[in-house]
Amino acid sequence: MNNSFLNKSKLTIALSTILLITSCALKPITSEYNFITTDLEKVELGNGKILIYNGANNLHKIDNTARLNIWIDNKPLGQIRPSEYVIINLKKGQYQFKALHLDVVNMKSLHDVDIDEKTKIIKIKPNVTSNKLEITNELPKNFEKFKYAEKR
Repeated sequence: MNNSFLNKSKLTIALSTILLITSCALKPITSEYNFITTDLEKVELGNGKILIYNGANNLHKIDNTARLNIWIDNKPLGQIRPSEYVIINLKKGQYQFKALHLDVVNMKSLHDVDIDEKTKIIKIKPNVTSNKLEITNELPKNFEKFKYAEKR
């Protein structure tokens, strides 16, 4: 009887662990933007064509907390998963980016971004307490491993 109790306890702990890990999956939002779907080599970035990518590190990738839902001026861009990117058109001006990832609780952040003709590449990534946005204008070192995000 004691052995049966241990087996049930192990099963309960295993199922609870699996539930905890998979519960951090953020539900995707539908994009209201038109993605520019083309080979990156054929697109000249800048002058309104902006590449936005999820630069999540491995710590966020392993526990499924790296998915980012993104809004630009309250208009949904959609969900960008780790090592994914999108290319969109944004006119010159000031924009407010809102990023959300789920890590036990919702981690939201707001970022004011100035887009000009020189803006090409924006990196957004989740961190422990919020999200970080940076205009890098440089592709990440391992960009060949990235893929274009699907509209979900």
